[in-house]
Amino acid sequence: MSSKNQITLPVAALRAARVVPGDQLRVEVDDDGRIVLSRTTDLLDQFIGAVPGLSAATDLEGLRDEWER
Repeated sequence: MSSKNQITLPVAALRAARVVPGDQLRVEVDDDGRIVLSRTTDLLDQFIGAVPGLSAATDLEGLRDEWER
């Protein structure tokens, strides 16, 4: 860690996590003191509109709500 509390993450780890420039990450600390980085954007958002008629025929937000329960 630098004197400014900055860290460098290994490129291989970023690739494995599919983190790319511009991704927003949330920083959390778990009960064991580990720092956990989570992408704040939904990967499914990249595919919205990719299949014509899917969003009209499917309540995507409703399905997402079910997944969170």
